[in-house]
Order: sequence, then C-alpha cells, then structure tokens
Amino acid sequence: MTSASPRDGLEARLERAASLRAGAGGPALTEEELAHEAEQEALREKRAKVDTAARADYLVREAMAQGKFDHLEYSGKPVPGLDGAYDPDWWLKGLIRRENLSGLGPEAILLRTVDRELDATLDSLPSERQVREALEEFNRRVINARRQLQGGPPVVTPARDVEAEVERWRERRAAVVVVAEEETATAERGPRWWRRVWRGGN
Repeated sequence: MTSASPRDGLEARLERAASLRAGAGGPALTEEELAHEAEQEALREKRAKVDTAARADYLVREAMAQGKFDHLEYSGKPVPGLDGAYDPDWWLKGLIRRENLSGLGPEAILLRTVDRELDATLDSLPSERQVREALEEFNRRVINARRQLQGGPPVVTPARDVEAEVERWRERRAAVVVVAEEETATAERGPRWWRRVWRGGN
C-alpha cells in the first residue's frame, strides 16, 4: 500500500477550495488563488495540530506542578503485567480487582472465583440435595460459558463430578462432626479435672 505524497494532499486541498468557492456562488479561482487557498488551509491544519499538542503539554505540566502525579500507585515502580503475554481483558480484570467488584465481568473470569470458593459454599449447605443442586448449577454455568455465546476470554474452569464432590462433602462434614465431638468432650472433662484438683487441695 503506497502512502499519499505531499502533492496529492495539495491537489486535494486545491479541489476543496475550488468547490467551496463554487458552492458560495463566487467566481472561479485562478491557479494562483487556488495555490494560496491551499497554503492557507495547510497552515490552518498545522496550527490546529500545534495548538492541540501545546495545550496537552501545558495541561500535563500544570498537573505535574500541582503534584497530581506524585502519589500514583506505581510511581517509580514497574507496572505489573507488562512483561507477560498480552491479555485483551487486562483493563477489565484490573477494574474488578481495584474496585473489589463482585458479580461483574466475563463469565469465564467469574467462574474462576466461584470455583475457588465452591468447597466453602458447599460446606455451608445443610443437605445433600442442596449440594447436588449447587453442583449442577455450577456445571451448567461452565458449559454455557464454554459455548462462548457472548464472547470473552477462554473458559479454563473445569466442570465438577457431582458424585465425587458429594462424597467429598460427606467426608468434610463427618470430619467436622468428629472435631466438634472431641472439643465437646474436652470441654466437659476440663472442669471436672480442675474441680478434683481444687477439692484435693482443700
């Protein structure tokens, strides 16, 4: 693909100036007037660009003078994530992390959080039926996210084996019951032992 030459740009500006004059109902421009109009147009464009750049430079310098850049999060430090592979959703993940948002974002990212917390969620449920329902709902979300109906990052969260997870839930629940019983037995033995020592001392 070839780039436009300065001459092409000049000719385009000449044609535009001629059409503007013709549209205004005035006499046609001479070759010299067309060239002058084109030069003026080029000068106006250059000034506009310079003015915009100068204004941006002024605003940045003014903000620096007011100390608005002094306490930025990564001031004087390398910005994290720049040395790894490019992630098109870096800004969204950063927003969710900075604002501590929950329930927002692509389903593939939300599922990672749900997956990390799933055992604790299941342990809070009182019945096996509710555990199964929660696992089936989780698997439905994983399958729907894999279909990528709404686009987004790839889904790396695996579905759960319902029977295996229910068995693990039973084991964790039984372990909690055993620990609770041991703590209760220890609490009941403790006062009696101290009572015997106290009575023996008298």
